[in-house]
Amino acid sequence: MRKISSRHTTRAAAAALVASLACVALVSPSEATVPPASRQAAGVVRGHFVDIPVNGGTATVDTTSLRVTARTAHGAVELSAPAATAPGAPGPVRRTADGLRWSYPNSGLSVTARAASGRLVVSVDSSGPADRTLSWPVTGGDRAASDLQLPRGEGLSLPVADRFWNSAEAELVGSDLPMESALSLPLWGYTLGRQGVSYLVPTDIGTTLRPTSERGRLLATATHRFSRAEGTTGYTVAFSLTDGSPVAPAADYRSWLAERGQLSSLREKIEANPATGKLLGAFHAYLWGDARTAEGVRRLRALGVDRMWLGYDADDRPMDAAAVTAAKDAGYLVGPYDTFANGQDPKTSDATTSVWPDRVYPDFCVQGPDGKPVPGFHDRGCYLSSEAFEKAEPTRHYLADRTRAMTANGADSYFLDVDAAGELFHDHHPAHPMDKGRDRANRLARMKRLADGNRLVLGSESAGAWANQVLAFDHGSGTPVADGLWAAQKDKVKWGGYAPANAPAVFFKPAELPEAVAKAMYDPAYRVPLYETALHDSVVNTERWELSYDKLPKQKTTRALLAMLYNTPLNFVLDGPSLEERGGELAALQKYFAPLHKAAGTEPMTGFRTLTADRSVQRTVFGDGALTVTANFGTEAHDGLPGGCVDAALKGDDQPRRLCPGGKGQGLADD
Repeated sequence: MRKISSRHTTRAAAAALVASLACVALVSPSEATVPPASRQAAGVVRGHFVDIPVNGGTATVDTTSLRVTARTAHGAVELSAPAATAPGAPGPVRRTADGLRWSYPNSGLSVTARAASGRLVVSVDSSGPADRTLSWPVTGGDRAASDLQLPRGEGLSLPVADRFWNSAEAELVGSDLPMESALSLPLWGYTLGRQGVSYLVPTDIGTTLRPTSERGRLLATATHRFSRAEGTTGYTVAFSLTDGSPVAPAADYRSWLAERGQLSSLREKIEANPATGKLLGAFHAYLWGDARTAEGVRRLRALGVDRMWLGYDADDRPMDAAAVTAAKDAGYLVGPYDTFANGQDPKTSDATTSVWPDRVYPDFCVQGPDGKPVPGFHDRGCYLSSEAFEKAEPTRHYLADRTRAMTANGADSYFLDVDAAGELFHDHHPAHPMDKGRDRANRLARMKRLADGNRLVLGSESAGAWANQVLAFDHGSGTPVADGLWAAQKDKVKWGGYAPANAPAVFFKPAELPEAVAKAMYDPAYRVPLYETALHDSVVNTERWELSYDKLPKQKTTRALLAMLYNTPLNFVLDGPSLEERGGELAALQKYFAPLHKAAGTEPMTGFRTLTADRSVQRTVFGDGALTVTANFGTEAHDGLPGGCVDAALKGDDQPRRLCPGGKGQGLADD
C-alpha cells in the first residue's frame, strides 16, 4: 500500500525500528533451546508477561489481567487497561505453532498472542457449552490519548475531552455499538500524542463497542459474547502502533484486507463488467413522477449532465423500457430499488417488494427465540430468512425470478436494500436455522450472483466493509448517523411523510436537523475519511438515500465540500418540478465533480490531513498525486482559498479548479 501521508511510517522503516528497539528479556527454561533470534520473533515470556515484537516497538500482555502496553521510540503507552471482566488466574504460557498460548481455567477461556505482519494479534477462544462475555480491550485510558477514531458512517475523530461528545446531548456515551452493523469498518483507534493505536476486530459478529465518559474523557470498551449457538466462540483483536494520523486505523485495516485477498478494486469490477465504469463521474438520484419518463431523462441530459446513476422505487410506476433506453443512451446507469429482506401477506401488503409467490410469506419468516416471526420494515410483515431462500433457490428460483422481472425493462444496475447493511439475524426456525455468520455468507452469495451472474452494477444500503468484494456502490456509508436522526424523521409535520405519491415529502420536503444531531453528523471538525481511506478505490460511497442533497438546506455547503474533498458523489431525488427548478444546480456541481472522479475514482485515498488547528481546512490526496483536494469549511480565507470553497488539482493542472457551492447558483467561482 502507498503511503497514507507524510506522517505514516513504511513497513520497512518500522521493521528496522523494531529491530533497534528490541530489548533483552529474561528467557524461561522452556525457551532455552530455541535460538535467540527465533525467540525474539515469536515473542518472549517473562513470568506472567508476554512480549511480542510489533512495527514501532514491543507490545507486552500481562496474562494476569490482559493489560496491554507497548514500548516505542516515543515512550511507553497503554494499549488496553486490564479486562473489565476479570478472566481469572492464568495458567502457564506455552509456545505453540500459532503463538504464545495460555488459559484461564476458571472461565474456560484460552488466549493466543502472536506477531503477524507487524501487529499484535490476540485470539481468545471459549470452551464449554455456557455463554460468557469478555469486556476487553479497555481503551483510551492512557494519559496521552487525545482523539478517538470511530468508523460511524464515513468516519469521526473525536477529541477525547470534547464537552459535546462527553455529554448526553451527543447520544454516544453509554451506547452499545454492534460492530457488524453500527460501524462501517470493524475497528476503532486512538491518537496518543505523536503516535496512535489501531484496534481491528475481524470477529465483529458478537462484538459490541461501548464508548463511555470518565472524568470528562472518552474511553471505549469492546465486549465479545462467546456463544456456541451464535457461532461466536472465537474472538480476535489485532493491535497496531500507528503514526497517530486520524485515518491510520483505516489504513491499517486496508492493509489487513489486502494481505488476506479480501480487498477488491473498482478497476477489477470494471474489467469484469464495463458498465461499472459509468459510476465514475456520476451523481446518484432517485426519480419520481415525470423524471422517470424518457422525456425526463432527456431533460436531465440536456442540462449537460453526462454521468448519473438513476434509481426508482419498486412501486406501480417503474421506469419503462423507453425511459431505461433513454438513460442508457445518455450514458447513465439505471436500476430499480429492491429488497429480499421483507415479506408481507400479499392480500394486505403495502409494498410490491414485500409480495412473494407461494408461501414464501409466512414460511420464510425469520423466527426469534420465542418462536414468533421477527417483525419486518416498519413492523410490518416479517424479515425473510436468507437461509430459507438459499435452500429454495436451486429448485424454486424465487430470487432469480424476482431479479429477471425487475430488470425486464433493460435496467443494468440494481440497488438491493439492507443486504450489506450488517443487520444480521439468528433464525430459530427449525426448517431453516442459521446464525448471523451464516446469514452474512448467504447475503454475500446472492449479491455475488446479482453482480457476476446477472452482470448488474450492484449497490446496497450502508455497506459494511465485509461486502466490498461484491458491491460497486453503496448508499449510506457516507453518513455518520446520529441516533437523533431517527427521532427527527418520525416527526411527519417537520420531516414529511410518504405523500404525495409522485414526490413523497419524506424525500423532497426541506428539513432542519436538531442542532445536536447536525453537530454530531456534519461538523467538519469531527469528520475524517476512514471509509474512503480503506475502500475509496473499491466501493463508490454516498450518503443515505433519504438525505438527498436538497433535503438539508443548512448543510448543503458543508456536504458539497465533503463530497469533493472525499471524491464521492452527491445523492439527489428528482421529480419533474425539482428537475426544472434545481437541475441547473445539479448540472454545475456534476460538471465540476465529473473530471475529478473520472481521474481518481479508481485510485486509493493516499493522504488526509488538517491544515489549521481548528480543523476547518482539510486536504486529501488520491493515488500518486492523481488528485489533491483542499476544502475550507471556515469563514476566513486560508492561503488564498476563501471560506466555503474547495480547490481541486488534477496531476498536470496549471492551477487548481475552484468550487464555491455557497454562492449563487452553486457553480464554479471565477477566482
